[in-house]
Amino acid sequence: MGLIALQSFLIFIVVATVLIYAFGYGYLFNGISKTYLKGKLSANIDDGKYFSNNNIATKTPKPWKESAQYNKTELPKNLVENLIHSNTASFLIIKNGELVHEQYWNGYHKLSKTNSFSMAKAVTVMLLGKALEEGKIDSIDENLSTFFEEFSNKEFGKNLTLKNLAQMEAGLDWDEDYKNPFLPNAKAYYGRDLMKATFSRKFKEEPGTRFEYQSGSTQLLGFAVKKAIGQSLASYLSEKFWIPLGMEQNAEWSADENGMEKTYCCIHSNSRDFAKLGQLFLDDGKMGGQQILNLNFIEQMKTPTQKSDEIYGMGFWVNNDNPVKHYYFLGLQGQYIIMVPEHNMVIVRTGSYNNLPKSDRGRPDQVKFLVNEAVQLF
Repeated sequence: MGLIALQSFLIFIVVATVLIYAFGYGYLFNGISKTYLKGKLSANIDDGKYFSNNNIATKTPKPWKESAQYNKTELPKNLVENLIHSNTASFLIIKNGELVHEQYWNGYHKLSKTNSFSMAKAVTVMLLGKALEEGKIDSIDENLSTFFEEFSNKEFGKNLTLKNLAQMEAGLDWDEDYKNPFLPNAKAYYGRDLMKATFSRKFKEEPGTRFEYQSGSTQLLGFAVKKAIGQSLASYLSEKFWIPLGMEQNAEWSADENGMEKTYCCIHSNSRDFAKLGQLFLDDGKMGGQQILNLNFIEQMKTPTQKSDEIYGMGFWVNNDNPVKHYYFLGLQGQYIIMVPEHNMVIVRTGSYNNLPKSDRGRPDQVKFLVNEAVQLF
């Protein structure tokens, strides 16, 4: 390459870089450094170590009681093939409050922490429920503009309620696309300022008009809850859930450079502790006789809304169509905490299932498959 050509190339790189930052796409460089330069094509279950985080502390671990039948039942071939084909990291089944099956693949083990991805949305809604219970928030129908006045000046924004956010009926102009690096999810995930990424979005319709799953909705909800409780969401989660549930390990919640948790995703924990979140709901919000989460609020979370065509409640996906009814936490690439009330069962699956099939009315096919297989085994 000649000197002039080299100079031209360097000038092009400098100009392109300046333009990328000028148009608000500087986060792309952060994304590249945390994916392609790490040998990955996208966000992944092991990327927590690359982000700032807030600690979710536990104090007195209470390990799961292992059933007398623990790991004595061999999984059928079709189930094992499904789990291996979908690049599963962990698969756990809890029955009647005891661990009956636990299996790991690809080097993962019971202490491995992986990314919850959007399972954190349901956790954020849990924190909303606790804040309501403690009177830190007056009503779930309170407007977001009560906490952040600037929303009263946005078209449609003044009528946006916390319930709209929890039920995914916000009406935001937010394209829930996980592959396009120029759309809001990438900016929220790899950017440095979650408030800029979410507060800058406009509305395309009146809140409460229709269901549309949007990560931006839960991030706005997280901002409101954090302002109401006056502390980090990670510390509140620790006090109200992680410690009372006797989680076995501290967890981490990814945060931006201002210390704000990514409330639409990114709690990094182990599968045994994820399972305890599921057991809390099977036990109607109780742990050892203590009511940790209000039962009425739990009912709201797991009751599917009409606008979602009966598939989503508040943070939870719901399947009452299946003969074996279930509801669940759901995260990108197939992170599941599944509650099956009539069988008193919790199923946890983590892993990296890219291009997760969702022909079941927008719900992952694998969830229904795992439920139907598990209830036949235990």
